[in-house]
Amino acid sequence: LKDVYGMYKCDISGGICFMGAKTLIGEEVIGKNGKKLGEIEELMIDMRTRHVAYALMSFGGFWGMGERLFAVPFRALHNDGEKGHLYLDVDEEQINNAPYIEKDYWPDMADKNWIREVHAFYGVEPYQMGM
Repeated sequence: LKDVYGMYKCDISGGICFMGAKTLIGEEVIGKNGKKLGEIEELMIDMRTRHVAYALMSFGGFWGMGERLFAVPFRALHNDGEKGHLYLDVDEEQINNAPYIEKDYWPDMADKNWIREVHAFYGVEPYQMGM
């Protein structure tokens, strides 16, 4: 955990209450089988609602070739409360079937159909009501 400022303290036992974006970027994402699925490349913030909507996770490939980028709903990620590791309740086989972002074709992340598809895949409710 890259706690540069000594800010990851919490009055609640066994947990990290707040994490900085710089800490999350580059963090590994561990799948339900305990293996690394990818790492966080960027956080997408919905400026209308002020919510962290998605963590962009890279997966697969070799030295950047064939690598895919996934918009994982931030609600689908959880941490261990201690070391800051991020966990996603899918495995490698499942992530291969996840909706992904093509390098030269970014989806409209405000499109309700896209939002519903991505959130349904990861089994979480959209952060916006009425989606």
